[in-house]
Amino acid sequence: MHRTLSDLTARIDRVLTDRVLPVVHTHRAPLEVTVAHLPSEPVPFAEAVRLPFAPTAVGEPWGRAWSTSWFRLRGVVPPEMAGRRVEVLVDLGFRTGGPGFEAEGLVYTPDGVPLKGIEPRNLYVPVADPARGGEVVDLYVEAAANPSIGGSPTTDLGDLATVPDVLLYRLARAEVAVLDEEVQALALDVQVLHELALQLPGNDPRRERVRAGLERAVDALDVRDVPGTAAAARAELAELLAAPAAPSAHRVSAVGHAHIDSAWMWPVRETIRKCARTFSNVASLADAYPDLRFACSSAQQYAWVQEHHPHVFARIREKVAAGQFVPVGGMWVESDTNLPGGEALARQLVQGRRYFARELGVEEQPEVWLPDSFGYTGAFPQLARLAGARWFLSQKMSWNTTNRFPHHTFWWEGIDGSRVFTHFPPADTYGAKLSGEQLAYGVANFADAGPANRSLLPFGYGDGGGGPTREMMETAHRVADLEGSPRVVVETPAEFFAAAEAEYPQAPVWSGEMYLEFHRGTYTSQLAMKQGNRRTEHLLREAELWAATAAVRAGSAYPYEHLERLWQDALLLQFHDILPGSSIAWVHREARDTYRRLAGELETLVAGALAAAAGSGDVDLLANAAPHDRDGVPALAAEVAGAAPGAARVAVSRAGDAVVLDNGLLRVRVDADGTIGSVRDLVADREVLAPGTSANVLQLHPDQPVRFDAWDVDEFYRHRVREVRSVAALDVDSADPARAEVRVTRHDGDSAYVQTIALAAGERRVDLALDVDWHERETLLKAAFPLAVHAERSTAETQFGHVHRATHTNTSWDAARFEICAHRWLHVAEPGYGVAVVNDSTYGHDVARPGPGDARGAGSTTVRLSLVRAPRYPDPETDQGRHTMRYALVPGAGVDEAVREGYRINLPARRVRGAGPVAPLVAVEGAVVEAVKLADDRSGDVVVRLYEARGGRGRAVVRPGFACAGASVRDLLEREDPEVAALAPLSDAGDGAVALELGPFQVVTLRLARA
Repeated sequence: MHRTLSDLTARIDRVLTDRVLPVVHTHRAPLEVTVAHLPSEPVPFAEAVRLPFAPTAVGEPWGRAWSTSWFRLRGVVPPEMAGRRVEVLVDLGFRTGGPGFEAEGLVYTPDGVPLKGIEPRNLYVPVADPARGGEVVDLYVEAAANPSIGGSPTTDLGDLATVPDVLLYRLARAEVAVLDEEVQALALDVQVLHELALQLPGNDPRRERVRAGLERAVDALDVRDVPGTAAAARAELAELLAAPAAPSAHRVSAVGHAHIDSAWMWPVRETIRKCARTFSNVASLADAYPDLRFACSSAQQYAWVQEHHPHVFARIREKVAAGQFVPVGGMWVESDTNLPGGEALARQLVQGRRYFARELGVEEQPEVWLPDSFGYTGAFPQLARLAGARWFLSQKMSWNTTNRFPHHTFWWEGIDGSRVFTHFPPADTYGAKLSGEQLAYGVANFADAGPANRSLLPFGYGDGGGGPTREMMETAHRVADLEGSPRVVVETPAEFFAAAEAEYPQAPVWSGEMYLEFHRGTYTSQLAMKQGNRRTEHLLREAELWAATAAVRAGSAYPYEHLERLWQDALLLQFHDILPGSSIAWVHREARDTYRRLAGELETLVAGALAAAAGSGDVDLLANAAPHDRDGVPALAAEVAGAAPGAARVAVSRAGDAVVLDNGLLRVRVDADGTIGSVRDLVADREVLAPGTSANVLQLHPDQPVRFDAWDVDEFYRHRVREVRSVAALDVDSADPARAEVRVTRHDGDSAYVQTIALAAGERRVDLALDVDWHERETLLKAAFPLAVHAERSTAETQFGHVHRATHTNTSWDAARFEICAHRWLHVAEPGYGVAVVNDSTYGHDVARPGPGDARGAGSTTVRLSLVRAPRYPDPETDQGRHTMRYALVPGAGVDEAVREGYRINLPARRVRGAGPVAPLVAVEGAVVEAVKLADDRSGDVVVRLYEARGGRGRAVVRPGFACAGASVRDLLEREDPEVAALAPLSDAGDGAVALELGPFQVVTLRLARA
């Protein structure tokens, strides 16, 4: 037989799509529909059902973008449906988009109990199985007219203020129907085998047998009577579906999943509703499929449902107890991991794990679950282990655009040496449909095949929610043991990880950060997010420190609940599409408002705590919350503010058109164009800047990435650059003899810039500030510092330590790091001399050696800060407006000085009045203090989090400033853990002090019991 005479693939596709799927539901009967359109924001069920409902019909338009309409569906199950499985079908006007990216609905009973979500590819609501006939149908659907925001250059759909006044959807279906389970099963049988055949090699005997069976099934099917002939068609496929997988087949651990971005192309208020829809779907699906295992992260999302949808939360608790709904990750949200500070990452783990234990009884949380964050800090393995986790899951590294990540199952080693067993699903998705293509790709792509033979595959619609469907569960059953396919078992992530680690204990090791070669623009986009985050993190540090000090010194009440709420609000904003700046305008507008609120509340807490700790009086005090002494004030203390010595002054002079500032330590020349022409380190007797260059130069680059505007900075941006050197005014302020400033005003394009260059007496540091009124589009602004340092690598602060990166481009891995992340400081050095650049709000940097061409002798190293961008999508007004940022050049700095100056610029000393000095609660030598607070168990004990900052072994001494009954090392959650305690043995250092032996970048949580 000539088998090429007809296109069997096309025939199967046509029969499945046009003949079988349309009759999965039969005996359709329309429902009566009424509607109430809300004038503004969503309202609770009890309020919505009191609204006046008006008649409407299928085909009628509804839904301005982001609006809500409540539909009421009423009817009676017709007698002819008796004995059959009956469902309500609702189509809100869905288009071709997947769940979560267009209209969505949540179905309620008349007494306000949510049943399940309605979304594309999930239209049904169970009514009866079997039906008697005559059952009353009465349902409410809260329908959200969420717009589909595509990847066009700009969108007006990202904020209520700009959405067009048009209706987006038409109600397409509202009916009661019979689910023909035999036809549904036929559709799934055909789909599974058809997809399998498409993935098998062309000469594979199994492929030919499957295709022959599919042809027989299609022949057996009478398309004029699909329900009547479905069983016969299925009979032709039964033997093919029963053929078992090969003994050596790859094993896939399939886990239900619904990645729900806590904000992205929708605001937080919509995420709350997405969670209710998705979690209702999962609970309903779990009733029908006892073998479902659904992994769900983000304690914040559970907390939202607990507050807004208690019925749904009760169902979650029920399914958690049954082992079907599995809390994973143990974090407050799936945060970014590049940008949050060390203490914030620790609190993500603390808050998430505490919530799961308290509200859901889940004590063991062995895995961290971050499938979609934009790269992973090398600090994370240690923090995960200190929080009780030992496994890590992601898949985002598959998005690398230059180098393929070499492993899917491996040990990830952090900057301190701690390791977590890590897995990346080789199907390269966190939202699989369990299709034949995905299963086959996962097997073929698995980098560790041979010594390892299992992988994990999260299945279910995601990003905007939706989750697994009954079709996916039925598919999982069919591919559980199917010849030509990997074996698929639905199980929990913990079951997978335990088996994978046992199978592959000698997995390879990846050491250090996992730098994502993509989405580099997220270090800079939406500057207000970066500034708000940085300021909030440091205000939280201050609030806890001074509140603890006031509690111990003055007996003040410690604001446990208030601080926890503020932390949770801040942690939400670290979600991986909020802090990185990759959400719609609505999200970032609300985030800016939240940051302002947080700053106000925290400033009030700090002021009150300092007033209580210092007491009433008129003594001028300087409060230093930094971990280093400065200006005569001990770390973590308040001391009498002393006047600067009379001899400490800055000389200001002219050298032609240039202004020269000299404090005896540095001599800084500001040239007529407002750039820094020279920085002479008088202590080291050397020039800091590269010969023939200028520093603090503002540089503008066209910034038009190929794919994702807010997310990406593409390498070719460097092909064109224009420097901002025009000067509208250059003013010198030397009124304060201890501090001189040069202010440079510039106008360029549609933007205005005011740069300040300042030198203070006694400081080996050049203080810089930029006030910009920014109105450029698709432009990247950088500040450049060409340094006379031949640095082979840069050293950038990361959480609880630092990371080294090559400054050359010897390999493709080096070249791909053309934009890097640093926190408060970045340092470059050659043997004997280094320079640091510190900042109060910048994360994106680049560090480069001289480019292509001839050279002789030592080269320079240029450090640039990425200050502000202007992408147009998804927020067309990104970063427009006024911004102020501070940074500083620190000549002669080592890592210790970089750490100290990084804290200094982010924790300015506070001037307060009180009765007298406030002694520190603790004095620490040999380590850096990141947090001082009272213990979360409300015992009144003091908790100190500290870390080794140099990257070497050392000894720290901690001296409590209060009567201390004992010290103990705890885990991040302040729990006793012998393994954690053994990592930092304590010894008596005399006079009530304790000593700790620290490893490189080791983080220690020390509990000091009050006597």
